Amino acid sequence: MDRPTPAARFAAKVNTAGPWSLRRDCLGRCHLWDGAENEKGYGTFYVAGRTVKAHRYAYEQANGPIPAGLEVDHRCRRRACVAPVHLEAVTHRVNILRSTNHVAARAAVTHCPAGHAYDEANTIRARNGTRKCRACKNAQARTARARAREDRLAPVEHIRPRTTHLERAA
Repeated sequence: MDRPTPAARFAAKVNTAGPWSLRRDCLGRCHLWDGAENEKGYGTFYVAGRTVKAHRYAYEQANGPIPAGLEVDHRCRRRACVAPVHLEAVTHRVNILRSTNHVAARAAVTHCPAGHAYDEANTIRARNGTRKCRACKNAQARTARARAREDRLAPVEHIRPRTTHLERAA
């Protein structure tokens, strides 16, 4: 009895009748992995003496080796999907920005809460990498300086209270 090839073993663990992708740029049904999954929900597959992620194996079988410096992105946003048309080799930055996490949400913001554009001239990078609006920061500094100036030049009470000429006559 012959052992099944890795490709046959892989195909036996794929459900090609998965749900349709909800993303417009991702055509066709998801091919969901029915085999083992890791703790993060990615399919795992044992081949050539080691465990590999199922979506990476599917991409390599369809497109060849994953280029250096790139990672496989699920365009359909389903970690269990191994459909080759839903997988794309992209940089880590592109993969993160396509996701729905807080990093992607912050990067998608193009204007500060006051409506100033985050462009090259109006953006300050903080030490922790976040963006700050230069116009808002300058306005805040002007307000703080004006408040400090008012505190320094606070009205002084006279030692002898001034009296008007009507009070003196009385």
